[in-house]
Amino acid sequence: MYHSENHNEQDHQHPHRSGVWSTITHLFYFHGYHDHAKAANDPTMATNQGIRTVWLALFGLILTTSIQAIVVTISHSTALLADMAHNLGDTINEIPLLLAFYLARRVATTRYTYGYGKAEDIAGIFVVASLTFSAGYTVYEAITRFIHPVPFSNLGWVALAALVGFVGNETIAIMQIRVGRQIGSATMVADGLHTRTDGFASLAVLVAVGGTWLGYPIVDPLIGLAIGITIAVIAFDACKMIWYRLMDAVDPALVGQITTIVTAVADVHSVGHIKVRWNGHKLLCELEVTIPATLTIQQGDAIRIAIRAAVQAHHPQMVSVAVVLVPSIA
Repeated sequence: MYHSENHNEQDHQHPHRSGVWSTITHLFYFHGYHDHAKAANDPTMATNQGIRTVWLALFGLILTTSIQAIVVTISHSTALLADMAHNLGDTINEIPLLLAFYLARRVATTRYTYGYGKAEDIAGIFVVASLTFSAGYTVYEAITRFIHPVPFSNLGWVALAALVGFVGNETIAIMQIRVGRQIGSATMVADGLHTRTDGFASLAVLVAVGGTWLGYPIVDPLIGLAIGITIAVIAFDACKMIWYRLMDAVDPALVGQITTIVTAVADVHSVGHIKVRWNGHKLLCELEVTIPATLTIQQGDAIRIAIRAAVQAHHPQMVSVAVVLVPSIA
């Protein structure tokens, strides 16, 4: 069985600088990832670029959440509290994802023969848990404010914090979606789409500000309740995504694409059972193909190489294509 090259300890062939700045850049991977096309085709570079992106998202979310927390303290806005709680949950979500990317860099062992890519999917369990907690806490606070209203003040600061939340989340979402698609990480793309939803939730806080300014303070807990329900819906969708990943489910269209690609390879009579699964942000594939019984071993090897090259050309994140050749029966 042929596999693509294994990049591990040799993945950094550039000179290393000494000093504090070198240590920081090595930890956060703030260097060497400007070639996005190469990153999409290099599993190691893709993982390192994922680490860099998660670090940037983490810093951005900490800054956004901190600003909103200060304004919540001085304004007592339920809607902004709900948005802040959601952003805090997103900040916490980045930690298991970051650890998963670091684990993915570890070399496969005799126990973990497929490596540690699945850690990225396991991190999704913590994401779902934090989302569920954020939804429950937000709904609880909104209902409490209905029963025991708290004066809502400092409308200007709340509006400013809401705009900060929108700009911060949208900036992070653009980065996560772009990088996630480049490196083939469905989890990062989903996290980016989730972050974008958070940005629009921040804009919803402006509605609460407008309602209070017009003399309808009940709009504030109503918006908080709406945000809580939105988080619950996102948590449900995230739960389905993680279930699919942990159960090795893939888009059926992907199997159809691979079948079409392999069938077009010369001397391939038919394509048998295809198995495809995600290992973090990398794809693994096993398939059977029927070829003429008259071909030599060397010709069979050439077919394997051609199949692997064709599949990986269309799906760069496919790091392994195992091909079993079955001679046709006359």
